[in-house]
Amino acid sequence: MAVPEIIPIVYEPDYHTGTIGHWEGGQFFGSVIAAFREGYTRTDDWRTHKRWYAVLHTFDAAGHHLDSRIEHTGAEDDHRASVDLARERLKHWLDALPGLRFDDIAIRPFQHTFDGVLFGLVIETFEGEEHAEFYPNNIGFYEPWDGMYDT
Repeated sequence: MAVPEIIPIVYEPDYHTGTIGHWEGGQFFGSVIAAFREGYTRTDDWRTHKRWYAVLHTFDAAGHHLDSRIEHTGAEDDHRASVDLARERLKHWLDALPGLRFDDIAIRPFQHTFDGVLFGLVIETFEGEEHAEFYPNNIGFYEPWDGMYDT
């Protein structure tokens, strides 16, 4: 079965998709996530290279990517402050979305690079099977394309 044009994503409170849903302008996918910049090779000081981000992607009602709001909030070497600031930023951005409601979404693949990190829903092939991978969250979507995912 081919990857569908629009990928459904199931809302799961308090888990990887706990900050997705709809607003008056369409749909959104928010997250607080850590990532390494592209090309990073593990070093002893890896905590200074693992960067935390507040992320809010918005989409229209048909699932087309509208915008990505991303802010680097610190590194793993200051974990608590970095994560707390990212959560604060995401909450502020979500609170500003009129008509916000958390629920399932369906979006189209997109890519956005920020700070040397790939963000987006990318179609890939693994072991001969196409799937959609949400980056940098590393959430994979597969047949039967019902919105459930693997991490």
